[in-house]
Amino acid sequence: MKISKYLHSCLLFEQDGYKMLFDPAKFSFAEGRVKADMFTDINSIVITHIHPDHYDAEILKSIIALNTDAVVYTNKQVGGQMEKDGIEYKLINNDEFILGPFSLKPLSLTHEPLLDNPKPEMTGFVINGKVLHPVDALSNEMAGYKGIELLLLVTMAPFANEVKIAAFADSIQPKQILPVHDGYARDFFIKQRYANYKKHFEKQGITFHEVLEIGDGITLE
Repeated sequence: MKISKYLHSCLLFEQDGYKMLFDPAKFSFAEGRVKADMFTDINSIVITHIHPDHYDAEILKSIIALNTDAVVYTNKQVGGQMEKDGIEYKLINNDEFILGPFSLKPLSLTHEPLLDNPKPEMTGFVINGKVLHPVDALSNEMAGYKGIELLLLVTMAPFANEVKIAAFADSIQPKQILPVHDGYARDFFIKQRYANYKKHFEKQGITFHEVLEIGDGITLE
């Protein structure tokens, strides 16, 4: 399984020729560093929640136009907006489902609080029993996944600071961490903060992957 990051929370999963894309949206595409034509032969697209850094109708349409066989999967709240936006989708319920070589276990998670902003319906995932994708959640709802192989970890957010973020990851104790949700920060700042996180997690034997270039990522066995 290869996981590549395209700024912020836009992630491409690849295995056995199958491509699954998560949350291509505003913060990834805002400055033109990530473009729709970077994504070809996409089989499925998963949208986790309604916030504009995770769902943007026009960006999604531009990717679908280049990947006409791609199927979009999302939850009820996002699906309701997609119906208004003219985007076809398949509804994610609480049941585990299969997309090509990927097994996805949906998790109904609570988004961290934002100022004057209602909490959205948000769907996280456990992928192939190896990857925990909590999206924008940092709660003890995921305590049962302690020791998982890889945690996709929010590293910057208006709803958290580094102390809270690190405490959440410490509680999960994954073997590896792939940082996400930092697409609004300058590269020099991201590099500095990654170094700080890496130092913290190395003390616990956790590998923190400093994925700095667009399209870079990691491979899991």
